[in-house]
Amino acid sequence: MRSRPKLIARLGAIPPPSNPDEAEARFATIAGALPASLRTGPARDLLLTLADHSTFLWGLAARDPEGLARLFDEAPEATDARIVADQCAAGRETDDLDAIGARLRINRAEHALLVALADIGGVWPVKTVTEALSDFADASVSAAADAMLLQAAAAGRFVPKDRKNPQVESGLVVLGLGKLGGRELNYSSDVDLIVLFDGAAAPLREGLEPTPFFSKLAQGMAKLLQERTAEGYVHRVDYRLRPDPGSTPTALSLDSAYHYYESTGQNWERAAFIKARPIAGDVPAGERFLKDLTPFVWRKYFDFAAIADVHAMKRQIHAVRGHEALAVAGHDIKLGRGGIREIEFFVQTQQLVFGGRRPDLRGRGTIPMLSALQADGWISGQARDELGAAYGFLRTIEHRLQMVRDEQTQRLPTDEAELGRFSRFAGYETRKEFEQALLGHAGQVQAHYALLFEAGPDLSSEIGDLVFSGSEDDPATLETLRKLGFREPERVAETVRGWHFGRRSAVRSARAREVLTELVPALLKALAGTPDPDAALDNLDRAFARMPAAVELLTILRERERLRTLFADLVGSAPRLADIVAFSPHVLDAVIDPGFVEPTTDAAEIAAHYRGLVGTPDSHEIFLDRSRDAARQLRFVTGARLLSGILTPEGGGRAFSAIADAAVASSLDEVTGHFVTEHGTVPGGRMAVLGFGRLGSHQLTAESDLDLVVLYDFDAESRASTGKRPLDAAVYFNRLTQRLVAALTVPTRRGHFYEVDLRLRPGGGQGSVATQFRSFRDYQREEAELWEHMALSRARVVAGDTSLAEEAKAVIRDALMRTRDPKTVNREVRAMRALVAKEKGDDGPLDLKLAPGGLLDLDFLAQALVLGHAARMRDLIGLDAPSVFRIAAEHDLLPAGDAETLVAAYRLLDDVHHWQRLMVEGDPAKATPVALARLARAVSLPDTRALETELDTRRKAVRGLFDHLLKVKH
Repeated sequence: MRSRPKLIARLGAIPPPSNPDEAEARFATIAGALPASLRTGPARDLLLTLADHSTFLWGLAARDPEGLARLFDEAPEATDARIVADQCAAGRETDDLDAIGARLRINRAEHALLVALADIGGVWPVKTVTEALSDFADASVSAAADAMLLQAAAAGRFVPKDRKNPQVESGLVVLGLGKLGGRELNYSSDVDLIVLFDGAAAPLREGLEPTPFFSKLAQGMAKLLQERTAEGYVHRVDYRLRPDPGSTPTALSLDSAYHYYESTGQNWERAAFIKARPIAGDVPAGERFLKDLTPFVWRKYFDFAAIADVHAMKRQIHAVRGHEALAVAGHDIKLGRGGIREIEFFVQTQQLVFGGRRPDLRGRGTIPMLSALQADGWISGQARDELGAAYGFLRTIEHRLQMVRDEQTQRLPTDEAELGRFSRFAGYETRKEFEQALLGHAGQVQAHYALLFEAGPDLSSEIGDLVFSGSEDDPATLETLRKLGFREPERVAETVRGWHFGRRSAVRSARAREVLTELVPALLKALAGTPDPDAALDNLDRAFARMPAAVELLTILRERERLRTLFADLVGSAPRLADIVAFSPHVLDAVIDPGFVEPTTDAAEIAAHYRGLVGTPDSHEIFLDRSRDAARQLRFVTGARLLSGILTPEGGGRAFSAIADAAVASSLDEVTGHFVTEHGTVPGGRMAVLGFGRLGSHQLTAESDLDLVVLYDFDAESRASTGKRPLDAAVYFNRLTQRLVAALTVPTRRGHFYEVDLRLRPGGGQGSVATQFRSFRDYQREEAELWEHMALSRARVVAGDTSLAEEAKAVIRDALMRTRDPKTVNREVRAMRALVAKEKGDDGPLDLKLAPGGLLDLDFLAQALVLGHAARMRDLIGLDAPSVFRIAAEHDLLPAGDAETLVAAYRLLDDVHHWQRLMVEGDPAKATPVALARLARAVSLPDTRALETELDTRRKAVRGLFDHLLKVKH
């Protein structure tokens, strides 16, 4: 076979530099080390362009002039094949991970420079560029898989079938999705991966659990590839396309993934799997898995409903990203109008709609599928050609943007001068020429995209007849309701007719009924999208029964489809949140805010937001109302983010805790100000509030009480306050505490705030509500029983004087670090657990806290580790239970496998506990079947039986470890 010409012989038109003098100066620094062939002609022009336009590429070129010359002196296809082969082999030739990482990064630098030279030099078209980048990423992921499997083999945890090729029949499956899966990777792209495993086929050491093994392996792969070292990085790794990434392990079993997609997979996931392909691990097993998923991705009938769903995704991207009108400066060529994403959606949506009946439309590549759609008659030749040309143009611009600094960006410069420079890097003499080209392509994309997406039919005609006038049921309406998924259409019709007839005071006004008449079709469709439409309608009807007026809510829902969908989900799955909306409809405003999808759990940011909502009210009564409104809004947003998958339950716990912190601190400031006006101050007086329990460990749920202990201190010689109505110092602080508790608990016309429990103070429920600091310190040193120090392990200061806070922290730290015999601690913890079991029992399989092996066992076990060992291992202090288990394993207090089991169990149980508090009204142990099904899906399990089985399995494992680690004798 005849070899291809060298790169230098194939160079075409080169984009000119913007600042030739600076480019020449940079070029001169390496010119002496270059052969004569690179100091003149097109090669010199190309290097001048790199020197001027890309700090990243010039850094690579200048670092190794000899290597640079070699790239010009070989055919780029041969160089590419050499680098990819070396990258693929890197993970199998040594067990030194540092050496492997360095080799991968050196190869990446050489490959990045090669691709840039071939791209900018006009040697390779876009298709060749993206395929070369994708093949290199495949090799990188494969090398990382080899390295981690062989490391596990060296540790005796994995027994490869073939040590020279450890991925063969390994049970590991790595899927590439997105642009990697379609072999369309961009220059500085993340690699979208899903890691799966076949636990039955994996040759693991006997007794080793596959989920933690493969999750740790996946995390190791990501670290090897994306950690930045002196040699740079290889690829950023994104595992977030796996099922429910907020609550699932990094690696999932093939069976779990299959059941998820079969039962709860979304249209956007179907679209993602169009491009999925196995790239590492047991590739035949990956191909079998994708073949099994064929019915999920490709529906038997033409799937026109997918257009609406994918369009909804596009609208959300517009709302979230700021989908501005076309302007070149600052334009996002991926997500903006007329951008890459619109071309991809144009193709993928029609693939989803028609691909079930047309196997030729199931390809992964965007350009080939444009041709296939045209050949099959779904789009015109003009659409194929114009969209294809726009795709090539936009991908080239995307690569140029990313080549400048090796950044994952698709946004054009906003600075005028910088945009002019970039226009030349893109190959245009002037900025105006570049703008004309961009706007021309984007306009054509918009025009074709609009034909598919922008126009939507009127909803009332789309879903069929819905007539609720008169006193008799309309047969066509009942049929429409039945098709929508309502089990009892007659009862639905009677309920809606009752609204129109004013049977609920909330919808009795003429304006409310007018808006309701217009809204009902859309509202019923939204309710039909919930797991149990009949139950959702019943919840909505009950909400109307409790509301004084609904016109504001109905108007908001009429105007916003996104909010209708969310509100339907709330009344169907999280009635507590629906009640908040019913009481205060404008909490929905936060969901419209683009910041909704960018949650924070930072306590300072949440506190600032809370104080901004409260403002500076004129009276104490207004303060109380605004406090309740502020907390309601922030708790609603946190719950809605949980429900939408934007926030994990663990993150929700931190956010709910930060809201409570802000409420306590703000209320303390408020009542103190009024109290000082009335009674003055106590000389040297200081006050601090401790949070215990879930508040103390940043794990508050949507419905948690606040466990507080209030401390105070004052100068020893002080006896009374200094105001016009002086009080004895102790009386002063106890009354101030009572004011604080009242501010947090008293119901107002704006509703409920928090329940507060002060019983964890020294003396429990007896005596003063506030504790003098000296008494607290002495009590912890001399009188506190072990169970009180167990509670202290979850204590922290949430508000108050900073100096007293530091002293309180020191007392807590000293109490926890007291030297204790671990065996004695274990014995007392066992006795305490037995006492709780005797006095409180449990409420059955859905009791996440008190059931054997539940959260109480896990928390007690963590507290035993802290109290037994913190004297020697200070880093055990101040952590939640999962973190204690991880640190304990690092200190060899726990076997690593036991720690993994405990952490995984805690995460599952605590996640379900959070979901219970969010979704279930009343006793969580008596949840409805619908709520249980939703709970199961929330933790990526197919149904209620699977949830109960998984909970039971995890609790048995925890209980076994509780007994073993605390050495219970039978």
